[in-house]
Amino acid sequence: MKELKKSDFFFSLPQELIAQDPLADRSASRLLVLHKDSGKTEHRVFKDITKYLHTGDCLVLNNTRVIPARLIGKKEETGAAVELLLLKRREKDIWETLVRPGKKCRQGAKLVFGEGLLRAEILKTVEEGNRLVQFSYDGIFEEVLDKLGEMPLPPYITHKLSDKNRYQTVYAKYSGSAAAPTAGLHFTEELLKEIEAMGVETAYVTLHVGLGTFRPVKADNILEHHMHAEYYEVSEEAAEKINRVKAAGGRVVCVGTTSCRTVESAAGEDGKIRAGSGSTEIFIYPGYRFKVLDALITNFHLPESTLVMLVSALAGREAVLAAYEEAVREKYRFFSFGDAMYIE
Repeated sequence: MKELKKSDFFFSLPQELIAQDPLADRSASRLLVLHKDSGKTEHRVFKDITKYLHTGDCLVLNNTRVIPARLIGKKEETGAAVELLLLKRREKDIWETLVRPGKKCRQGAKLVFGEGLLRAEILKTVEEGNRLVQFSYDGIFEEVLDKLGEMPLPPYITHKLSDKNRYQTVYAKYSGSAAAPTAGLHFTEELLKEIEAMGVETAYVTLHVGLGTFRPVKADNILEHHMHAEYYEVSEEAAEKINRVKAAGGRVVCVGTTSCRTVESAAGEDGKIRAGSGSTEIFIYPGYRFKVLDALITNFHLPESTLVMLVSALAGREAVLAAYEEAVREKYRFFSFGDAMYIE
């Protein structure tokens, strides 16, 4: 197989097609359907997803919950403004964080948030310049964070979010993500009930999305790109459902690249899902053979990103880039608050 270059996954995207705000009705987004065997496309609205799901299929959804991980505060000694982004909990009150401006926040620096409701001390610098921080507060950390924290919207979204829940799926359950599994944002509770009433199984898995999901691929040869580890969990119930559907000849339809990466990480070479939890650095790019996934619901991703590479592994690079060019021509909305794509 020839070497895959980052530039092989480039497409031109006008800035105005990057969605800045969520739609009032989650399921009113547009839906581009790509038939991977023929390369044919259809243009629908997201509610029409029911036309492509069949009795006996299994819809796999990531029930992670985004934490309001962005904290705006100041240095205790100087009053200088600082911004902290929570990345990963290391121990009870010790977090790995991204600090801006980093140069002024060295070991021992003390930070204050919300008039002292939350305080932090920088313990040390770890890999990639991230800081380990110890928090102190009264009460319950999650409640303090909910009061003071903002949703960590991706850098390409410049509008302020008026309702925190719009960067949260309706089925979000387990807190731990620094970004939303955005393909799931199109589902409403009514649509999920309708899908279940059709005889489609729903299996919930958990993958806590890290900020590595937005980290650009820097290496020209994509095989030199290092994926960041993310925590995932698959329950006995979810594993049993997915395995049962596969054994009966049904399809596994993953909602989002995170659900896809979870089931592919939890599957053995025999294609059976193993229940359990762990850390995954799985990187899916053209040439990958899917063990579990049959179809994918996903958003439109950034040029040259690992997510475009994953989608290309499923439907073929040329077909995906042609579909993306069509989406640009048809003025689809891109990225987190944008429209959706269904690949079968």
